[in-house]
Amino acid sequence: MNPRRVGAVARKEFLHVVRDPRSLLMAVATPVLLLTLFGFALTLDVDNVPLAVWDQSNTPRSRELVGRFDGSRYFSLRMNVDNYRDLVRAIDSGQAMMGLVVPSDFAEEIEAGRDAPVQLIVDGSDSNTATIAIGYAGVVAEIYSLDLTIEQNQRRGGPPLRIPLDIRPRVWFNEELESRNFIIPGLIAVIMMVIAAMLTSLTVAREWERGTMEQLISTPIKPGELILGKLAPYFVIGMCDVLLAVLMAEFVFHVPLRGNVALLFGMSAVFLVGALAMGMTVSIVTRSQLLSCQVAVVATFLPAFLLSGFIFTIANMPAVIQMITYIVPARYFVTILKGIYLKGVGLEILGAQAALLAVYAVVMVTLARVRLKKKLT
Repeated sequence: MNPRRVGAVARKEFLHVVRDPRSLLMAVATPVLLLTLFGFALTLDVDNVPLAVWDQSNTPRSRELVGRFDGSRYFSLRMNVDNYRDLVRAIDSGQAMMGLVVPSDFAEEIEAGRDAPVQLIVDGSDSNTATIAIGYAGVVAEIYSLDLTIEQNQRRGGPPLRIPLDIRPRVWFNEELESRNFIIPGLIAVIMMVIAAMLTSLTVAREWERGTMEQLISTPIKPGELILGKLAPYFVIGMCDVLLAVLMAEFVFHVPLRGNVALLFGMSAVFLVGALAMGMTVSIVTRSQLLSCQVAVVATFLPAFLLSGFIFTIANMPAVIQMITYIVPARYFVTILKGIYLKGVGLEILGAQAALLAVYAVVMVTLARVRLKKKLT
């Protein structure tokens, strides 16, 4: 391994990147743009569920129930209707996601101490949001029912009611339950995987298409030196992207960083080497800039987005898909980022994931070295 030859290749590749504004735009602006778009647009929080109400009772009791829903941060009263046809139209058109129907004898049943059924109609097109919204509605109804029970007991002069089970939840690592706090760290992993592979997916293929690969083959440079020299500039650019992503997470999205910053950048460097080497391997095999870019996007974005645990819980996937996730490196990097960002843990907890990332980086660099042969065919 000759450092001078590696440095010469790295300098050549770096000059090419600097002189190509499109490459610089892809390398710097694209991660920032993607992080901004996904960071603000992608959220799993369910707030202000649009609600339509048909209050057939129209009494203080029924208005109090409706007020409980409207006063909650999770529901937003959009309209009052006076028939089922308008209620159905509101849900069909998307003006409301949930419909609350209070029967005409609601107040009479409450005053008589009997059960008062209330109908809740939910748009189940988005099953996850509908499930969460039903849970919120159940909590509002339970609190209202408990208040009514206490009021009726006091009216009868009975002894104070005691609740035998007192649950006191304490949320760790994400006290405010903000989805942004766990989406942003995972998003950094997905974006870096895609950008790194796309950057290097063009390097060797570009040499073949421009006819300069023959000149490199005729030089004394070895395949390993060529790979390291071409990876070096993109590694520096990738680490700058990591720095930008960390700064945006801190000052734009206000995601708490509780762990070791040096460990964060160290693990990012290991992951980046593997992702860059993967892109270069694709470039070596395809020898076409267009094809290599397409293959790199498909091979990185979809697995990283769907199979890394970034959005979808791996434990809920079919057993076969769970087995496939073990070969997706973003799975381990997402776990590492969330552990460092939210839990503040170190290698004593994340050691296995870090080791697997290192194995991935070594395998990808070795594969690129094996596939790159100084031959014209």
